[in-house]
Amino acid sequence: MEAINNFFTWLNGYLWGPPFLILLVGTHLFMTFRTGFIQRKIGLGIKLSVTKDKDGAGDVSQFGALTTALAATIGTGNIVGVGTAIALGGPGAVLWMWLTGVFGIATKYAESLVAVKYRVKTADGTMLGGAMYALERGLNMKWLGILFAIFAALTAFGIGSSVQANAVSKVVYQNFGVPLWVSGVVMAVLVGIVVIGGVKWITRTCEALVPFMAAFYVIGCAVILVMNREYLAESISLICVSAFTPHAAGGGFVGASVLMAARYGVARGLFSNESGMGSAPIVAAAAQTRNPVRQALVSATGTFWDTVIICAMTGLVLVSTILADPQAVGNGGGAIDGAALTSIAFGQIPVIGPIVLTFGLITFAFSTILGWSYYGERGAEYLIGKPVIVPYRVVYVAVTFIGAVMSLDAVWNIADALNALMAIPNLICILLLSGIIAKETKYYLTDNNIEKIDDTPIPFIDNSRKKLG
Repeated sequence: MEAINNFFTWLNGYLWGPPFLILLVGTHLFMTFRTGFIQRKIGLGIKLSVTKDKDGAGDVSQFGALTTALAATIGTGNIVGVGTAIALGGPGAVLWMWLTGVFGIATKYAESLVAVKYRVKTADGTMLGGAMYALERGLNMKWLGILFAIFAALTAFGIGSSVQANAVSKVVYQNFGVPLWVSGVVMAVLVGIVVIGGVKWITRTCEALVPFMAAFYVIGCAVILVMNREYLAESISLICVSAFTPHAAGGGFVGASVLMAARYGVARGLFSNESGMGSAPIVAAAAQTRNPVRQALVSATGTFWDTVIICAMTGLVLVSTILADPQAVGNGGGAIDGAALTSIAFGQIPVIGPIVLTFGLITFAFSTILGWSYYGERGAEYLIGKPVIVPYRVVYVAVTFIGAVMSLDAVWNIADALNALMAIPNLICILLLSGIIAKETKYYLTDNNIEKIDDTPIPFIDNSRKKLG
């Protein structure tokens, strides 16, 4: 395990260097301008997310697709991931995470749009889509679509199951003394029960779980922010200044350069909101929607809720907690892991603080495991076909248990590497299809200043999987 961890540490040094950071953040900025600042339409996206599109073709509702995507994105990245970013990159990493979310809205919109536009219908009526289909059908780059599908199938084992299970088992152990393997067995059994029912069972579970779990966690964060209100102004100032200037160790923080703050902020931002990874569009392609732009707007709200709201609140909670009691987090320079930092923060709430954190982390992680099981099996299905689905689910459940007892550093390193490898072909897809994205956006949202969001598609592509060649 130590050798594996060292290899992925070395690999991440290259994958998460300046070239990839420029590619990811550059795509966010480019698509923001290419779509005419689609962030302006976030209100419309929120409205559409709770509106049923009865005339649209698809397997699940738009809200079901959104909650499944949110289930996959609102996970340990919002809790432990933010803590890890601060522990390794300093307080400035919080701003980089937030900016990644704000501009990442445009990338999430773009990748979801092409996923719906180039989706296919199988012989049994199932809708399939994602970057692999967009690369194959929109760009005639099936080889790159195959690479994306491989990385998607593998990434699900990292960001989707092992990281989530690891975070839950560690926090449950820290707060209640439950052995790691016990948590692993319980999660594996529950995941197995749900994923056996496929996308409809997954979406129904996420529709019921996501709104409740998010509201519960946000209330907990709000309580802590009220308790730390004397340190909020200083926290905001420190986050902003540290994002662009080197930060020396002190006050409970480790020393961090601007590059470290950006590296861990962007990496954890990608881990949290997944804008640019191409994951959420896989379930967006299954949504009941009459045109690509409707679902793209709905999917874009996921990044808004995940990073712009929840991650920002978590970051303020953690930084204000460190400023309020630096002795509790290492006495000025002692690095601690994200899970421990978050536990200290929620421990400020008498009696129920650890319960709020544990409940939030368990529900966040469980829902993420469910969402990513769908992403991973769709990648595997693209490569091999339907016969691989059941074996893939069995392995996925097994990895959930293994992740619960693994080393935290190894789990995060592997997940970071797979995230980057999955994102690269997806970002290439978005950039090369940016003209199509801009054309669709202009037609449905800006032509003659009349929103045509309820129009039929131009045109809807309805080819069976066997016609792909």
